[in-house]
Amino acid sequence: MTVLMMYGILLYVYQIGSRRNANKDMSTPIFLSNVQAVFPEFESIPHADTLARLLAKIDCEKIQDAMVEMLKDLMKKKKFKKHLINKRYLVAVDGTQKFFKDYQRQEEALKCNVGGEAKIPQFYVYALDSVLVLDNGIVLPVLTEILDNKDWIEGETKKDCERKAFKRLAPKLCRIFGKGNITLLGDVLYACGPVIKIYREYNWDFMIVLKEDGLKDVWKEATGLMRLEPENSLRVDWGNRQQEYRWANDIEYEYGLKRNQTEIIHVVICFERWEENHSRSTKEIETKDTRYAWISSKKLSEKNVFKRCTTMARYRWKIENNFLIEKHEGYFFEHCYSYNWQAMKGFHYLMKIGHFLNALVINSEIIADYVDESGIRGFIKKLFFALAGAVLDRSRIISMGRKQHLWKLKVE
Repeated sequence: MTVLMMYGILLYVYQIGSRRNANKDMSTPIFLSNVQAVFPEFESIPHADTLARLLAKIDCEKIQDAMVEMLKDLMKKKKFKKHLINKRYLVAVDGTQKFFKDYQRQEEALKCNVGGEAKIPQFYVYALDSVLVLDNGIVLPVLTEILDNKDWIEGETKKDCERKAFKRLAPKLCRIFGKGNITLLGDVLYACGPVIKIYREYNWDFMIVLKEDGLKDVWKEATGLMRLEPENSLRVDWGNRQQEYRWANDIEYEYGLKRNQTEIIHVVICFERWEENHSRSTKEIETKDTRYAWISSKKLSEKNVFKRCTTMARYRWKIENNFLIEKHEGYFFEHCYSYNWQAMKGFHYLMKIGHFLNALVINSEIIADYVDESGIRGFIKKLFFALAGAVLDRSRIISMGRKQHLWKLKVE
């Protein structure tokens, strides 16, 4: 079991890409010899199909639990203490599609109709992810909730959705970070009463994206108050951008079927303008502007509005960047590795551990120069070539492994 789990993690650490490539690239005698210096449990390199069969039979949630224990151990050792924002863990939550098929391979897959009036059925897998964002921009995977429709009955019960998945995810996040220790970042989908109520239950701070056509009554009241209270504004020069913040506090947001539930929220709008120099094309300087808006759990003022918006709320894009990395930069997020639902989830959780470990390595103080020289994917590729291309000094590797090393995040 230990060997197979380690093999699965290495598959993603070295960004192999598929079970076929794993059988081809990780089964060489040289690779085995070098890996044995660090992991003597390896008597031989397993076959990727053996791992797939194992994952189909075990409780794969335990794999994710193992990654959570690594994270909690780092938190216990106060490795992130200097990189918190307002003494809270900054956690971003968002969902994305993993892959889709035009036919149903798994009964748990979600179903939708595409093609307009043609209503062509499509079956897809969707994941709700959460990541920890540090103040220096480092992103670490935390938890994934795979949406599941195995109990869905068409026309009788509701489909699983991102908000329902978040309701399952929230208590798990609380067990990791505790009550009152999170600033949670979410997109416009989370700007709704039931989700805000969950935040309040756990005493979590939050900054949620707000759109004009999302909560229309809230938007109307907020913009009305901004016109009546022009003093609630702030102008800031941020780099080459000019920002103007306007905010309104203590807005009553009513929701529910009978609008009998109320939450007090605060709204901020940021108007931003900057110039772009098209020196390589049109040779012209173009002035651009945009607008952002958020719901805040805390009252806004001149003292905190810039920090809450710029160094907290805008970090939500980090989870979208994380999806791009996992989909297009070596982790093959959209590749299912197995059509067995349980095994597919197991491979996904192993991918998260591989990404978690790589994030720790490439952001380590001792490795920073090597990563800057080769780039992240270049560094990982060179490391794999070193292990697979030449027999390394086993005694030196063993000696280094026995020493006590203090892991530190790079400062910048």
